[in-house]
Amino acid sequence: MEMISVMGLKVDVLHTNDWQTGLIPAYQSILYQKRTGYERIATIHTIHNISYQGIFWHMDLPLTGIGWEHFTYDKLEFYGKLNLMKAGVMFADGITTVSPQYALEIQSPGFGYGLESAMQYRSPMLRGILNGVCVKRWNPQTDPYIVAPYDANTVLEKKPLCKHDLQTTLGLSQRPNVPLCGVVSRLAPQKGIDLIAEVISLWVEKHGVQFCLLGKGNRNLESRLAALAGQYPENVAVRFEFSDELAHKIEAGADLFLMPSRYEPCGLNQMYSQIYGTVPLVSDTGGLADTVTNFSEETLNNGTATGFWVLPDDINSLNTTIWRALDTYWNNRDAWNQLIKNGMRQDWSWAKRAIEYVRFYEKLVRK
Repeated sequence: MEMISVMGLKVDVLHTNDWQTGLIPAYQSILYQKRTGYERIATIHTIHNISYQGIFWHMDLPLTGIGWEHFTYDKLEFYGKLNLMKAGVMFADGITTVSPQYALEIQSPGFGYGLESAMQYRSPMLRGILNGVCVKRWNPQTDPYIVAPYDANTVLEKKPLCKHDLQTTLGLSQRPNVPLCGVVSRLAPQKGIDLIAEVISLWVEKHGVQFCLLGKGNRNLESRLAALAGQYPENVAVRFEFSDELAHKIEAGADLFLMPSRYEPCGLNQMYSQIYGTVPLVSDTGGLADTVTNFSEETLNNGTATGFWVLPDDINSLNTTIWRALDTYWNNRDAWNQLIKNGMRQDWSWAKRAIEYVRFYEKLVRK
C-alpha cells in the first residue's frame, strides 16, 4: 500500500487473491482512501477456495494496524476470531470467484464454510469468472513432453502412441485396447481420491482397466494407493511427486480423466483433458459442472457433450458413471470419438476470461 505512494503509481484497481491478501481492501477502505493518490482506487477480491480463510486469535488484531472498532460481525470478526478472508469479502468493492457455479455454492451452508451469510450479503457485487489455461503451455500440437504431437484432425491416429509411451514410462502392461484412467491431483479427500482408491480393485479385477495417478498429499491416501500399485503392478501406477512432464504425458496418454471432487471451485485438469482429447469424468459441482457438458443423447446430438458427470461423494454414482463411460468406450466408439472432438473444440484460453475481468474492473472504477 505504501509503495503506491513511494513509487508514484497510478492505480485504478487493486486486485487481491485469497486470505493472504485479504487485509488490503480493508486497508484501502479504512486507512488509505482519504490520502492523496488513493481516493479513486477500486478493490476487487478473488476467492480461489473459501475453505482456507486465514483465521487467527482475536488478540492478533493490533498486529494489523486496524482498530478494535472494526472487529465486528459485519467486518473482521468471525465467531470471536480474526478472519482475513472475511476482511477481503466485506471491504472489497467487488468480489470474484473462479466459476459461476462456485459463486452460487459459497452462498449456501456446506460450501460457504461459515461465510455463507457474508457472501449472501455481498452477492450484488459477486461475480463467478472461470479460470483460464495457458494454451501455449498446454497444447498437444507443440507439447515437448509427448511422443507424438497431434491436433483435432490427427488425435485418433496419434493419441494411441502417447498412450503406449505413458504405459511404458509407468511400467504398465502395453495393451492398447484396455482403458487407461488418469489422475493428476493433490491427494486429498476434497478431490475424491479416497473414492477412486475404493473402486480401483473392482475395475482392475473385473475388467482389466488401468489407472495412473500423479500427486502428493494425504499420507493415508498415499499408503492406500501404493498398496494398490503393489497388488496390481500391470494395471496401477502411482507417482507421489509433482512432475510437469508426467502431467503432460498423462493428459495426452490417458483415455479417461477422473475428477470426482467433493467440491471444486474451478479446476484446471478437466480443461487440460479436453484440450488433449482425454474425456473427463467429473463431479457435478463448481467449475467442473461449468466446464464439462454431461454426456446424453441430447448433448451428443447437438454437439455439446464433452464428458461425464458423477454425483459428489457418492461411491455408487462413481461406479455407475465409470461404467457409462467405459461402455461408450468399448461399444460406441463413434460417440466416444465425438466426445474427444467436442472437447478439443473448446476455448479455455485466458484471452476469453480477461475480457470478463476488464469489464468488471471498468464497472468498479466507474462506481
